[in-house]
Formats: sequence, C-alpha cells, structure tokens
Amino acid sequence: MTRLSNLLIAVVALVAIGLALWRLLAPFDGVTVSQATVGERTPATVYRPAGEGAAPTVLIAHGFAGSQQLMQPFALTLARNGYIAVTFDFLGHGEHPLPLTGDITRVEGATRSLLDQMADVARFARGLPRSDGRLGLLGHSMASDIIVRFAQQTPEPIVGTVAVSMFAPTVSAETPENLLVIVGGLEPQALLNAAKRAVALKPGVEEPSPGEIYGSFSDGSARGWRIADGVEHIGVLYSQESLTAARDWLNRSFGRKSRAGAVVWGPWILLLVLAAAAFARPAFTLLPAVREAPTGAGIGWRRAWPVVVIPAVATPLVLWLLPTNFLPLLVGDYLAAHFGLYGLLTALALWYVGRGRDIAAPTPPLPWARFALAAAAVAAYAILAVGVPIDRFFISFWPIPERLPLIAALFAGTLPFFLADEWLTRGPQHARGAYPATKAAFLVSLMAAAGLDLEQLFFLFIIVPVMVLFFVVFGLFSRWSYKATGHPAVAGVANALIFAWAIAVTFPMVQQ
Repeated sequence: MTRLSNLLIAVVALVAIGLALWRLLAPFDGVTVSQATVGERTPATVYRPAGEGAAPTVLIAHGFAGSQQLMQPFALTLARNGYIAVTFDFLGHGEHPLPLTGDITRVEGATRSLLDQMADVARFARGLPRSDGRLGLLGHSMASDIIVRFAQQTPEPIVGTVAVSMFAPTVSAETPENLLVIVGGLEPQALLNAAKRAVALKPGVEEPSPGEIYGSFSDGSARGWRIADGVEHIGVLYSQESLTAARDWLNRSFGRKSRAGAVVWGPWILLLVLAAAAFARPAFTLLPAVREAPTGAGIGWRRAWPVVVIPAVATPLVLWLLPTNFLPLLVGDYLAAHFGLYGLLTALALWYVGRGRDIAAPTPPLPWARFALAAAAVAAYAILAVGVPIDRFFISFWPIPERLPLIAALFAGTLPFFLADEWLTRGPQHARGAYPATKAAFLVSLMAAAGLDLEQLFFLFIIVPVMVLFFVVFGLFSRWSYKATGHPAVAGVANALIFAWAIAVTFPMVQQ
C-alpha cells in the first residue's frame, strides 16, 4: 500500500508541476525578454512587447530584501499591454555583486546610493531601442520612497508613478506627478494611512475614497489610491487588483488604451513549490539506509522540556550582551550567531539530561559514505527542486560568487542548531509534537531578540513568516528522510545547508 501511495503522490505531483509551469510560462508568449548590465554592474531585465512601433518605458523597482524576480508580474502585465518594462536589482540585493553602502536609516547614506543607481538605470531605460523616450515609475515598499524622490529630483519628466505599499515622507501636494498609491488590505494600518494621506494632500480633498481619481492626467495633477483586498506586503505584488490598477493608471498617464489581462502568478508559484516538495516523499524512499534501527535522543517531555526552553530563553539574552556584527549581510551575522549558540545550548542541555542514560550511550560507527550520500541528496533536492522554481518565478535564490563565503559562514552557525534539534526530536519514544515545538520556541526566541534591539534587528520580524514556511516544508523533508535513513543527522546537515543558503542569497549585502 505504501508503494502504491507513493506512486500516486509522484504522479499527482508531476501533473501539478506540469500544470503550474504551463500557467507560469504562458504570459511570456509575445514578450521578448533580454538581460543587460547597467552602470556599475547592475543586473537588469528588459521585457519588450510584440510589434515594431515605439512604446513608453516603465522602470520597475523592488523593495528591501527583494530582487527583480519579485516584480515580474508587473513587468509581464505591462509588456503584454504594449509597454517596455525594465526591472533591476538594487545594490546589495539579488544578483548585484556590490553591497549597499551607507547607513540604511539616513537619506544621506543608502538612499543617496539607491537614487544614483536609479538615475543610471533610468538613462538606460530611456535609451532602449523602440523606447519613445517617455518614462513611468513603479516601485514597491522601500522602492516607493526611492521612485518618489527620484521623480521629484530628476530634471527629465516622469509621466506617471505607481507606488505600491508606499512610505514616502517627501510626497507633496504637487509632486510626484500622476501618483497612484496601491496598498494591500492586510498591510499595517500605517501604510493604509500613508496611501490615503498622499491623496488628501491635494487642496480641497479631505476624505479621498479608494478608487476615485482626483485631478487631471493631462497636467500631471492626477492622484488616487487603491486597496487590494485580502493581501499583505508580498501578496500585493501578485494581486490581480494591484496589477490591473497599475495598468489602468499608466494607460491614463500615457494616454493609451490597452486591456490585456493581468498576469496572475501567485497561486501557480505556490502550486509549483508545493508539488515539488510533495514529490520528495516518494523520491526520498530511494535514500540509502544509514541505521537499520532509527536512532535519536528518544526522550519524552519530562526530560525534553528544559532542553526546549533553556536555549530559547538564554540565547537572546546572551547575544544581547555580545557584538554580532561580523558579516556584510543584514542581520545575517546575528542569525548565524543565534543559530549557533542556540544549537550549542541545546546540545549541552541534551548531554546534561542524558548523563548515564540511553541517549548518551555509545552507538555503532557511522557508515560515512552512505550518510554523506543521503545528506547530499536531500540538500541537492531541496536546492534544485524547490530553489530553482523560487529563483525563476519568485525571488533570487542562486548565489553569485560574492555570496559563496556568506553561505559557508552561515552554515557554521546553522549546523549546530539543526544537528542538535534533529537529535532531540527524533528517536524511539520521542516527545510527541517536539519537532514543531522546538521550531516555535526558536521563532519566539528570535522575536525576543528583535524586541531587545529593535533598531538593529527589526528585520527579523519581517522574515519570521518566511521562516515558518521553510520550517514546515523542510520539516517534511526531515521526516521523510529520517524514515528512509534512520538517522536524524542526515536532515540536520541538509537543512543546515539549505537555511544557510537561503539566508545568504536573499538577505541584502550591506557596507556601512
């Protein structure tokens, strides 16, 4: 029965993968995509519509800790509606090899660097073949501030500006021209207020309604705001409401008429990743057995609870007193330290509660060749089957050479945690629910650390939802690989590498 169920899972997963890829690749029909390097090594992508005539260009910018892949739905939607769309990676983000320089909290620091970079990309965009010289801007989150400032400062006219999840303190009653603000209905109230306030700055407008247009496109005074229902800070980029609103606003700004539908990618990206993850269940049955009888700590809650609680409480308190700035990666150095210390404390607590007991008893020699093969296979599957779709359709996941040392440094931190955690939560008679409980404790510990140092570690609050998803997906990989190999360290090594990889390739590189 298990063999039959695995076969059915494999077939369903492959069908789902095929369906998702078909739907994700379909919007590229009729759109020409080319890569370019702009200015000081800025990776850029140009989406050109079918046809030979001249077209306006829209420069599309991603938010903090994002990459140009995140903005593909907007780029494809606009290209299918006759625009030349240009996306790019900001300094320190995605595949840009140079770090973001300057204090990220000061206009004179990182903001100035990003504005200079946008000026280079804007010149490139205006000069593209078939561009009619007119330029519009679209930016998300951090980039909303950058595009607003750029539109206000550049001597060249900006025909229309679309700010998604906007926080931009320099917005005035007159600038930027033809401004639309889009915000997700589930985003923080501060962003909803900022969107409404940007429209209310216009004279005579006190209570602006979402969806209404105030002012005139012909003289650049048009302003409006839209709420994309049911989506949050990332979902707003994939919302049909957001994409359609941006298309319609730019059409009015440029005096164009087009009605090609919005590119709805979100559900298909999710299906592709989930199907690739599900296929791991039958695939992992092919892993070599490392232990004939499953091994692990195998302790119940009576002995396990202090091992779960003590590292969660102690780690943020200890690191609060110590310097953790040793990597050119935003909060990446702190995460490496948190993972590493948490893992060491877990291992010490496990040793203490297991003195003279079965969990401290000697075990047979490890068959290193089979162990290495199994761990490498699990890690490779995760990176290729899950990471490649993420890199292609969601966010940059493939490392450039400058990020390889960061992966190694983070791996040194993640390895102690995942080895100790896998050993604690596996084995005969292990505490029921221990695996999710230890991950929840770790996340609570991270949030406590952020609360102790909000100025430096606020970014940890933003990444917690992503880490929850990673713990769920790779927790399933852990379960299936443990069932096949009988040894928790297989998933321990693999998951440590996966988490180190994900953090090192997605977090911004910074240099203050």
